[in-house]
Amino acid sequence: MIKFFFHPTPNPLKIALYLEETGLPYELVPVDTLKGEQHLPAFRSINPNGKVPAIDDNGVRVFDSTAILLYLAEKSGRLAGDPRQRGELLSWMMFIASGVGPYSGQAVHFKHMSPEKLPYAINRYQRETQRHYEVLDAHLENRDYIVGDGYSIADISAWGWIDKAGFILGEDALASYPNLQRWFDSINTRPAVARSRELGKNIEFKTERDEAAMRELFPQNYPNASEEADGSPM
Repeated sequence: MIKFFFHPTPNPLKIALYLEETGLPYELVPVDTLKGEQHLPAFRSINPNGKVPAIDDNGVRVFDSTAILLYLAEKSGRLAGDPRQRGELLSWMMFIASGVGPYSGQAVHFKHMSPEKLPYAINRYQRETQRHYEVLDAHLENRDYIVGDGYSIADISAWGWIDKAGFILGEDALASYPNLQRWFDSINTRPAVARSRELGKNIEFKTERDEAAMRELFPQNYPNASEEADGSPM
């Protein structure tokens, strides 16, 4: 059975949606990132990068949401898209992995989490996120799905981040992207989406983003213990 290492954030929710859509059996393994459980040796043996999501598929470890979606789709043959459109699928998966995801994440960080409000950084990441939305919006004109005529892992991958558009770009952000809004509404009404949103609701994850949590989420922003002890700069 697949062990699914989970925290209720955008990238793990993509995997939750895939598993709920396909019905593949899995065991949920919570990882409380605000408590720093992603840095424990047991989890680092699954993902050396110390991030969720990750899976252990009967001894085969896979980490990074894009890698997991591709792995599971290829192994199961479900939601992998038309093989004749493999290049198109890979292109959009990488567009999301290298563009939509990281720029959305940085937009959130500098708008909502950075201790300093840096106008250049906020503008840079917000505008680039908007540009990615424009690309998707133009692509989805007269289309129901991102790749071909069917629902696939490309839609699941994009859904994970577009779901947070209001937090990333502001309330009613999708109103400026009517094709993207239509696509999102269609995906968002799927029964598996509702099930994936319920995943982990019975688990008491830490929610307070106090200094201890910020140190666990962004340890690179803080001096290590030896530097703190001797007063060395970061």
